[in-house]
Amino acid sequence: MMPRLVAASAALVLVTALAACDSGDDPSADPSSAEPAALTVWFMKDSFTDDLVADFKKSFETDHPGTTLDIQIQEWDGIGQKVTSALASNDAPDVIEVGNTQVAEYAASGGVVDLTDKVDDLQGSDWLPGLAEPGRIDGKQYGIPWYAANRVVIYNKDLFAEAGITTPPTTREQWIADTTKLNTDGNQGIYLPGQNWYTLSGFIWDEGGDLAVQDGEAWKGALDTPQALAGMAFYSQLQALGEGPKDSDEAKPPQADVFAKGDVAQVVSTPGGAGAIIAANPKLDGKLGFFPIPGKTADKPGAVFTGGSDLVIPEASKHHDQAYEVVKALTGERFQTAMAPVMSYVPNKTSYASVLSGNEGAAAMAKGAANGHATPNSPNWAAVEASNVIKEYMTKALTGSDASKDAASASQQITEILNTDS
Repeated sequence: MMPRLVAASAALVLVTALAACDSGDDPSADPSSAEPAALTVWFMKDSFTDDLVADFKKSFETDHPGTTLDIQIQEWDGIGQKVTSALASNDAPDVIEVGNTQVAEYAASGGVVDLTDKVDDLQGSDWLPGLAEPGRIDGKQYGIPWYAANRVVIYNKDLFAEAGITTPPTTREQWIADTTKLNTDGNQGIYLPGQNWYTLSGFIWDEGGDLAVQDGEAWKGALDTPQALAGMAFYSQLQALGEGPKDSDEAKPPQADVFAKGDVAQVVSTPGGAGAIIAANPKLDGKLGFFPIPGKTADKPGAVFTGGSDLVIPEASKHHDQAYEVVKALTGERFQTAMAPVMSYVPNKTSYASVLSGNEGAAAMAKGAANGHATPNSPNWAAVEASNVIKEYMTKALTGSDASKDAASASQQITEILNTDS
């Protein structure tokens, strides 16, 4: 899941919207058919405003007489071990919010309920691929998509106007041409740090490649494939049109602070990054625009990493049926379409994207989410991220080393990590 700015005051919109709805997505359904129970639900810190959480609790308990929800807020720091311990216990919570890329790790423990038989009931054919795929392990659905966020391009409208660019680019070719035009008169056409591997992943996916591929029970790093090398080549071309450091990521220095100086035309970020930019330079308020990362053709936005959260039900829960009712309510139309505009999240279904049409940043994010992807669905993928192997490869590729050789070395490291018994 990604960091987000939360507009707390806007939560009142959600409270009103939910209160105006009747119970459930299907008026003919009986949401109270499961036996009443006292349920424990874990949400992660800052996922939602306090008002939103309180309103969901009230509406759910009203719709399910006799059932009570104890919604407990968890910290991200140390959550992996806490969830693992809970899944192995005899007293687990009934529903847990987990990062979408964490599902494979938890499912491998055998402590998560297989919800494959619920996919049709939850209209799973409409789920965002980048949320649904990481929740599906060996053809079984353990994680139910909840909400998403992904990267877009934030741009300085004044610098675009000065360069005579009236419409944001929709293809890679146009993007390079516009960025080249913007990279003049002391301005950076784009600020793209050399180790922004989530952005690189999108370019690799656009080429038909991947970071790693599965062959039977084994995994193989794939940064040295022709497709992945083509993605890295495009990244290098784009990165050269700015002054981003080749040996660090978007946090060092914080790219919002760099953009806030006013001489950077574009940056790749989640829409929430605009809030940090404006906080650093209030003069840019009203001067920021958003567009999806361009793809190879105008009819399809560029591929993006879909960050976000899924919901899982522990096997150790004593109330599987009632826990499913919680999952169904949180992932259904009423909650999804009410919370998305307030939180600037992409809802879990593509058919709900229009609810974000009044928010330029969120609308661009939702459009890009239709071409969302997830990292390789291995329980060991977190160890790949922790190793910084992809970041180190990118720096080598951008500083004149043999990209093909370095990609092969990085792929071998990824192969070894993913095939290590945990």
